[in-house]
Amino acid sequence: MMLAGKVAVVTGGTRGIGYAIVKKYLENGAKVVLFGSREESVNKALASLKAENPNWEVEGAYPDLTDPKAVAEEIEKVGEKFGRLDILVNNAGISQSEKLENYDPEDFAKIMDLNVKALFNAIQPAVKIMRAQGSGCILNTSSMVSISGQPSGVGYPTSKFAVNGMTLSLARELGPSNIRVNAVAPGITRTDMVAALPEKMIQPLIAAIPLRRVGEPEDVANAFLFLASDMASYVTGEVLSVDGAARS
Repeated sequence: MMLAGKVAVVTGGTRGIGYAIVKKYLENGAKVVLFGSREESVNKALASLKAENPNWEVEGAYPDLTDPKAVAEEIEKVGEKFGRLDILVNNAGISQSEKLENYDPEDFAKIMDLNVKALFNAIQPAVKIMRAQGSGCILNTSSMVSISGQPSGVGYPTSKFAVNGMTLSLARELGPSNIRVNAVAPGITRTDMVAALPEKMIQPLIAAIPLRRVGEPEDVANAFLFLASDMASYVTGEVLSVDGAARS
């Protein structure tokens, strides 16, 4: 029970890596409020979690993460209901793989809005609660492409480079308030998107990974668990790669 008594908010918590993080936190004693993009997906995730363990303390919300006021209201509700907020996981995000010449500027803006601005929108109100209680942990989902880029879809790696910059900068700014800020950079992970790929595309990907397998959502969730726990009490300003060493 590495997170016993802790209260966490996880954005993008309805599926994939985010859902695995929510489940891992619940298994380790945390109370979790998961944020999703739609009421339907939030309710589906909550029903699945409650079916697995009706005693887990988990709730859901679906604010527009690009709307600072909407996000702040939901974060404040968490603080008011539970009396604290120990962990904020900024996991929600979108990707895009268009070549530069075909890239729609509006798509670039959408990626920056959800992958970067949404983090700021959630962190700002969360930090107010964390400062008042004298501690806190902020975790951001980065990506392996934040380190080496990718051959197309420039908006996604650009946004994740920004996530790393925000992580390192806020770690320095918030450290004196006993608020740790770290990021996790997953590699190729068996999410719905990867699972839908044909086998002929999956095998070359696996061949390029030294550990010779695709990562599982739980592999990434384990890193989020460690960084949120007291075992990482002296770890801040880090971008932890969880990619099987699949780096170009």
